[in-house]
Amino acid sequence: MELKKNPKADLNKKWWLFYFIGLTVTLGVVLTAFEYKSYDDSGLVDLGSVDDDFEDILDIPPTEQPPPPPPPVQLPEIIEVPDEEEIEEEIEVDLDVEVTEETVVEDIVFEEAPEEEEVDEIFTIVEDKPGFPGGDGAMYKYLGKNIDYPSQARRMGIEGRVFVQFVVNKDGSISDVKSIKGIGAGCDEEAARVIKSMPKWKPGKQRGRPVKVRMVLPVFFKLNN
Repeated sequence: MELKKNPKADLNKKWWLFYFIGLTVTLGVVLTAFEYKSYDDSGLVDLGSVDDDFEDILDIPPTEQPPPPPPPVQLPEIIEVPDEEEIEEEIEVDLDVEVTEETVVEDIVFEEAPEEEEVDEIFTIVEDKPGFPGGDGAMYKYLGKNIDYPSQARRMGIEGRVFVQFVVNKDGSISDVKSIKGIGAGCDEEAARVIKSMPKWKPGKQRGRPVKVRMVLPVFFKLNN
C-alpha cells in the first residue's frame, strides 16, 4: 500500500530550512558591514605630480648684526680749586747770644768719617801667580842647600814629601806657615823652617793689583846612599 505525500508537511520542513539559511546570510552581511573600513583619499597627494620648484629657492645670506655702540665716555669733571691764600704770620726768634760787629764766627769743622779697615782677602787662584825669585829651579836649589836632614829621620831611614802651606803677602813676604801633611821624625818642622826663611817672593796679582795668595808647596826629603 503506497503512502501519499502530504505537500503541506513538506512545505513546513522547507520553511525552517530557508529560515536558517536567511538568518545565516543576514548575520554574515551584518558582520561584514561592521568589519569593512573606508578610507578618504581626498587628502592624499601624488608626489610625482607635484611641480619641483626647489631650484628656484635662493640662498639667503645671514644678516650680520652691527656691534653694539660703545659705552659713552665719561669725561672727568674739572673742579676749580681757589688759589692758596698766603698766611702772614710773624715768627719771633729769641736768641740768647748777642751778636755785634766784633763777634767772630768760628768755622764749623766736620769730623771725617773713620776709614773702614779693608779686610785682606786671601786668594787661592789668581790671574798672576806668586813666584820665587829666579823661578822654580832656583827655589828647589835653595831648598836643597838650606835643608838640614833631621838626624832622627836619617837614623830611621825616613824619606818622602812634606806638604807645607803658607801665604805670600802683598809685599812678597811669607806668613802663616804650617805643615799640613808630613812624614814625621822632625822632617815636618824642618820643612816649615826652611819655607819661613825664604826671601821675598814676587807677589800674586788679581786685576793688576797685589793680593794675598795661599799656596801649598811639597818639600822632598831623600837620603843619599
